[in-house]
Amino acid sequence: MQNTQPEAAAKTQPRDEFFWISTINKATVVVNRAEGLLDDATARLAARGIRAVEEAAAVDPTKRVKKYIAYEPLLIAATSPEVTLIHAGRSSQDILSTMRMALDWEEAAQIAGALDDVIAKILDLAEQHRDTIVPNYTNGVAAQPNSYAHYLLGFAASFLRDRERLAQCLVRYDMSSMGATVLNGTGWPLNRAAMAAKLGFAREVRNAFDATCQAPVDAVLEIASVAGSIAIHVGSMVNDIMVQYAQPRPWIILQEGGENTYVSSAMPQKRNPGLMNNCRADASDVLAEMNAVHMRAHNVVPGMTDGKSVEKNTRMARAAVGMLKRFLKVLNALRINPERALEELNSDWTASQEIADRLMRNYGLPFRIGHHVASAMVSWARAENVLPLAFPYAQMQRIYGDVVRAEFPEAPADLPMSEAEFRDALDPKGIVAARRTSGSAAPAEVDAMLREAREELQLRRERLAASVADKCAAVAALEREFAAFL
Repeated sequence: MQNTQPEAAAKTQPRDEFFWISTINKATVVVNRAEGLLDDATARLAARGIRAVEEAAAVDPTKRVKKYIAYEPLLIAATSPEVTLIHAGRSSQDILSTMRMALDWEEAAQIAGALDDVIAKILDLAEQHRDTIVPNYTNGVAAQPNSYAHYLLGFAASFLRDRERLAQCLVRYDMSSMGATVLNGTGWPLNRAAMAAKLGFAREVRNAFDATCQAPVDAVLEIASVAGSIAIHVGSMVNDIMVQYAQPRPWIILQEGGENTYVSSAMPQKRNPGLMNNCRADASDVLAEMNAVHMRAHNVVPGMTDGKSVEKNTRMARAAVGMLKRFLKVLNALRINPERALEELNSDWTASQEIADRLMRNYGLPFRIGHHVASAMVSWARAENVLPLAFPYAQMQRIYGDVVRAEFPEAPADLPMSEAEFRDALDPKGIVAARRTSGSAAPAEVDAMLREAREELQLRRERLAASVADKCAAVAALEREFAAFL
């Protein structure tokens, strides 16, 4: 039967196990005919059979079989036993390993694309909140003022490292196992490099034992590890936001309504952050699937199928994509209140280290002595329930004199900072603006890091798009070559 649209079947098929078994068969016909290993009659017979099996599967989805040993009887039924010549020099082992490597690559590419969208949103938020000053926390306690942009860029850096690992993974496992046969090659001179190229792979797996026994498992282990790292970063950021819901007046929340929040059945005041609860659960599911991948591959001899299940490994990858899509919804729903964040900063002593820093930097007081001065200031303020903006300058002068006379009597006991400088040292915005180190929250550094992150993300997007396009083009070209035998 002549097909007037040679790429139609490939375009309409889902890219599942059946698709790749058929595509591998097509590549076998094209490559072996070009190498003179098949005569024209056998190549045409095989081509008609492959197309007939595909057309039957398009009508009856139960015929989209997932293993070659189930595919070959359909091929024979559509033609004759002579068609089995295309299986010379092949095995279910190298066919299924190639199929798995192709599917794993595509799943990893899906994770990469979803992660790209998340990183892009984080960078947009960073640009939007370049001048928003918020408290940051260490050990669960308010630590220092920071720009929200700088905080977000820190998470973007983590996600970009995950993205780099995915990019490396996509290159490392862009390999075809065809021609490895069971695990040590074959006497049939199948052109392995040509098979890899026709199927859209960058190269063949060099070692035949690796091709069927190791690489198909290693690829999934690595993808799962990266997915787990992404899940940890997602969970960390979600939980950092969730802390605010314990406050009566949070400075960052989800926009109410829709799937973002839901009300309590008993407590009218509650607006539960359902979207973040579900996203956190998604992250836990990804980590569970990551561990399942490693456990299936653990403690088995080479060549076993435990770690190679397409269904189970795909579940892990799709859990990661689902988590990232929900996390993107979280990011889109965030509402930050800069005034409330600044109010929280000014209700605690996150700026106190700046006092010690300036006494050292501007007046030569040993840092530890200045630290003790600032600590005494905080202790007095908390005992007297005095907030930073209301701290009496005269009290600061007394504290400074007492600490210096007791711990560093060789220095003058008069506070060298003017009242204006003292007030400026307690200003969270001024502290952030005055940072001088590379990678700090200083506005110029934030702008530079934002620009660098956008450039890296754009490069990753372009390379992924090019790789996907190259693979699609290779399969489309194979379809055109294959159609010549119909």
